[in-house]
Amino acid sequence: MALVTSSVIQTPQTVRVVVIGSGPSGIAAATRLVESGFNDVLILEAENRVGGRIYTIPFGDNVIDLGAQWCHGEKNNVVHETLERLNLLNLLETTGDTYFKFKCVRSNKDIVADNIVSKLTQIVYETIPSREDELKAYEGPAGSLLTEMFWKEIDKLPEKPNRTVVQEYFESAKKGNLTLEAADTMFEVSPSNSLQFETSEGDQNLNWKDKGYQTFLNILLKTDDYKKDLRLLKDKIQLCQRVKHIEWQHDDGIKITLFSGRIIVADHVVCTASLGVLKETHESLFKPSLPISKIRAIQGLKLGTVNKFFMEFEKPFEPIDWVGFNFLWLEDDLKALRETERFWLEGVFGFYRVSHQPRLLQGWIVGRHARYMETLSEKEVLEALMWLLRKFLSGPVPEPIKFTRTQWYTNCNFRGTYSLRTMYTDELRTGAWDLASPLTDDEGKPIVQFAGEATNSHHFGTVHGATETGWREADRLIKFYQKKSLTN
Repeated sequence: MALVTSSVIQTPQTVRVVVIGSGPSGIAAATRLVESGFNDVLILEAENRVGGRIYTIPFGDNVIDLGAQWCHGEKNNVVHETLERLNLLNLLETTGDTYFKFKCVRSNKDIVADNIVSKLTQIVYETIPSREDELKAYEGPAGSLLTEMFWKEIDKLPEKPNRTVVQEYFESAKKGNLTLEAADTMFEVSPSNSLQFETSEGDQNLNWKDKGYQTFLNILLKTDDYKKDLRLLKDKIQLCQRVKHIEWQHDDGIKITLFSGRIIVADHVVCTASLGVLKETHESLFKPSLPISKIRAIQGLKLGTVNKFFMEFEKPFEPIDWVGFNFLWLEDDLKALRETERFWLEGVFGFYRVSHQPRLLQGWIVGRHARYMETLSEKEVLEALMWLLRKFLSGPVPEPIKFTRTQWYTNCNFRGTYSLRTMYTDELRTGAWDLASPLTDDEGKPIVQFAGEATNSHHFGTVHGATETGWREADRLIKFYQKKSLTN
């Protein structure tokens, strides 16, 4: 698609806008601009698909989400609010208490009593995010505060459960929490991570039934199948177009060079590249270099790694009444594991059933172990996971008929899953506000704008947060030209 030549007096109909990335933030920005009269919008997507960290694929009896999986909350959540406005809330349903009614299985195959698991789970979930006063007053990492508060609550119990089992449970619970934070350890997470994040009220695990999160992209694009028909964006999106350089102070406008050698000139760029990509490429990507405050934000914020495993069996996994199970390692077994080539299995949190997929089990792995897992072959990963299941479970564990895993970190177009605030973030006194700040010219015209979940101060790590930032940057341009038209 050729970008039109800029006129002397620019209007939304003639201005040239390039959006880098077609994840929810890029799609949200581009669709809002097009709907507001910006005709010359081009989306450059490095992958061979639309969606970014929304990635729905056919698997099992219908589909699975390799990336974003749930709509988290109902109030102050633009995904839910969009469905509500369009009378499409029937597309969502509650996942229920799957992630609260799990079994805990020890590495000697013992199953922890349900009443003990329930009590410990209640303590963890009431301890982690909600005590704002303690978080504000605490100067150490979130992991230290969590540990102090957890054991303080355990000591209050009139009937003390076995302390060894409690310790095993707590280690597992921390890994479960890391799937939310995307950190390597709770001891790198800053209390500001919880203080800055605003939880949207309502059900936190609303699933997309048998259609997947691509449903929301379809709604933004006003199409039933974005793989076949982009409708609203039509010929405005180009796949497999990886950006090499952005010369944002070029005399002719913003000069964008692709790895293919192709050059595009634009008036505005909305960059939705992931924080991981910015960390790896910002020094070579932007010419001249980014301002110090922007670099500090890129360095100070972290993009963590959470990966998934999906196993399809010929028939539903038994025991049928188990909605999920977490792994509790005995100390000696864990020490032995750490001396083997399968040490990375320590990072596997547990396995759970998948809504509308009765024959599937979905597993989770976090942090440095998740990154290491990505370097192994699929065969090695599956063999290790089968060993893990058979070590913990008493009953027969059949071989799956199909298996897949995610590899978000080793993909050069992502380098991780979602962002968090660490103790280092606090030390640099930076945050999403610095990352979101646009590069402007001397007259305040936005030249390069930044969107994506990591640029959201309060809803980072979520699709609704990413979508908000796409609309935020589109609105920034819309308002700029509205104001400009009044002064011409």
